[in-house]
Order: sequence, then C-alpha cells, then structure tokens
Amino acid sequence: MSPFSFRQTMPNSADPVSLPSAPASAVQRTDYAILGAISFSHLLNDMIQSLILAIYPILKSGFHLSFGQVGLITLTYQVTASLLQPLVGMVTDRKPKPYSLPVGMGFTLCGLLLLAVAPSFPVLLLAAALVGTGSSVFHPESSRVARLASGGQHGLAQSLFQVGGNTGSSLGPLLAAWIIVPHGRGSVAWFSLAALLAMVVLLQVGRWYRLHHVSRAKTVRHVAGEALGRGKVVTCLSILGLLIFSKYFYLASISSYFTFYLIHTFGVSVQNAQMHLFVFLFAVAAGSLIGGPVGDRIGRKWVIWVSILGVAPFTLALPHANLFWTGVLSVVIGLILSSAFSAILVYAQELIPGRVGMVSGLFFGFAFGMGGIGAAVLGHVADVHGIDYVYSLCAYLPLLGVLALFLPDLERSMRLKAAAK
Repeated sequence: MSPFSFRQTMPNSADPVSLPSAPASAVQRTDYAILGAISFSHLLNDMIQSLILAIYPILKSGFHLSFGQVGLITLTYQVTASLLQPLVGMVTDRKPKPYSLPVGMGFTLCGLLLLAVAPSFPVLLLAAALVGTGSSVFHPESSRVARLASGGQHGLAQSLFQVGGNTGSSLGPLLAAWIIVPHGRGSVAWFSLAALLAMVVLLQVGRWYRLHHVSRAKTVRHVAGEALGRGKVVTCLSILGLLIFSKYFYLASISSYFTFYLIHTFGVSVQNAQMHLFVFLFAVAAGSLIGGPVGDRIGRKWVIWVSILGVAPFTLALPHANLFWTGVLSVVIGLILSSAFSAILVYAQELIPGRVGMVSGLFFGFAFGMGGIGAAVLGHVADVHGIDYVYSLCAYLPLLGVLALFLPDLERSMRLKAAAK
C-alpha cells in the first residue's frame, strides 16, 4: 500500500462546531493520515516560502537594496497571497476544487525557480508574487481539508495543520544558512524538489477530498454563531481582525528584520543570526500545536486572550535584553504568540457556518496582508529611525490582546442552547 493511500472513511460535515466534550465516535473518525499529509504539505509549502525571508541578507547585498525595498519584497508576496485567498475560498465554498492544491503548488514551484535566477529587483518581485499566488490557493483549501478530516476535533486539526506550516517556516533560515549562504542564490533551485514532492502528496490528498467532500447544502448545522445577531458577528470579526493585526505586525518585525537586528545590535555573523531566527520560528511551530487542542477543551476565547495579551511582558522586555536573554525571550514570545491563530481561525469558522473556505481565506489572507504591510512599514521605520526603534515600537502591539475579553464564549452559548432544548 502506498504511504498516501488513505482509508476511505466518511467524515462528518466540515462545518459543525465541536464542543469541548466531543463524542468518542467523532474522535474515532478523525483521519490522522490525511491530517498528517496536509500538515506535511504545509511544511514543504511554508519552508519554500520562508526561503525568501531567510535569504534577505543575500538579496540585500547582492542587489544593493534598502530596508524599504526588502520590505517591498515581503509586501509583494504577502499582498498577492492576501488578496487572492478570500476569493479562492469563496469560489471553492460554492464548488470545491479538489485538485487545486497541486496546481497552487505549481505556482510556488515557478516562483522558486525564478527567484534562483532573477537578474534584477523587478524580477525578484515577480518571483515573490508567484510564490504568493501559490500560497493563496494552498491555504484556504488545505484548511478545509483539515476540517473535513477532523472528526469534530476542529481545533486539534487546525493546530496539526498549522504546526506543519510553522515547522516549515522555521526550517527556511536553517537551510539557508547550511545551503544557500555557502553556495549562493542559485542553490535555491534545488528546493524545487520539495515543491515536486508536495505536488505528489497533494494529488493523493485531492483524490481523498473528491471522495469525502460533503455538500454543505445538505448538512444540518448547529453553530453557535447562528445564535448571535449580525451586528454581534461583525463586532466579533472586527475584534479578531485587530488581534490578527497585532500578532502579525509583531511577527513581521521578527521574521523580516530579526537577523538585521542581531547583526546590528550584537555584531553576530549572518549564519549566527539565521540560527537565532530558526530557533524563534521553531518555537512558533511548537507553540502552534498548543492553541487548537487546548481551545477544544477550555474554550477558544481564553486561548486567544492569553496567547496575545500574555506575551506583552516579554515583548516589552526584548529591546532591553542582551544577546543571551534576547534568544530566551524570542523563544518564549514564539511559543505563546503562535498558539493564537488556530483558535482564532476555528472561532471565526464557528461564527460564519458554511463558509469554511471564505473564512479560512479571509483570515489567512488578512494575516499575510498584515505581515506584508508590517514588513513594508517597519522597513521604512528602520530606514528612518534605525532597527532598534522598530522593536521598541512593536513591543506594545500585544497589549491589544485585551480586546479578546469582549468576545462571547461560543462553547458556553452552545451548551446553554443545547440544555434549553
């Protein structure tokens, strides 16, 4: 049997909300083979994408770029992804496209090869746009597959999906330090093999998806969001958007400029700085596994609140720490802050039933967009005021986490609604 020949078990609809006490039968129907495959594909996808961030020092010196131009590369990639993701999600909510996943990876493959041979800055931007397009197709549909395979454990499924992507993102700087820095930008082309492997896996996932998709039009849903008025749903989505803004603006300061900060402030080498970035991103990957299953048990509102507001003391301390404590604090920040996204995404999916693709695309897209805008804005700030000022300014962003207190407890609302019947 092929390692990607997945068992043919029909999951429940992608949309019903799982209460913290999910029935055992739902847990038994969780398809861990599919979750593992989609998480592995997410690892390969985001590893490839993170190479762009990881080789910024090489691009900056090779093309004589300013910090503002570095931020523009990230903006091009992130905006391409963020603008297209909600559109992809809306289209596939109406008519699922099981084989769109390997097609999206094909865009990433083309962008990767172009990045390896780009002769000028405009071509670099085109390569970043192609990678962003691949991401815009991959994330909404793969998030839907994760929910379909969850067996009711939606938070766990999203966390497993997210940990693949975050692990891949953490590997980018490490592989850049080991392979690309010693051998030059052309060695980026070798990573096309990872994209080809991902396309093979995603073809198998597409076959499973085609067989197991359940039409939402035929599904009876009992979703907490239905009990809320339209105004309350809009308010909740606005709060979640502000929390995404605070999280991804801060993450942009680390992912795009942490290597420059370490080199400027502590005089470390490029490889040493990339190792620090790898450690931070690995902590992000580890932390992303926590938020989903904990949210399934205690409620997603509380995970969101603790993971964003709870990181504020550490972000405020970071600009004043020496090299050792900068490394320690970056790990703590990565662990805590990364636990929020799975909980935010599932919370939003429960607010708007039947629109998994649109909601996933909207939130992945908004997250990417905030990261891209953050990179561009912070690059300009770094050019004008210096890289140290960026970290002093961004340290206050997690304080927006206090807004999570105004979110309703959806799990409690569902329990009360069920008890009233």
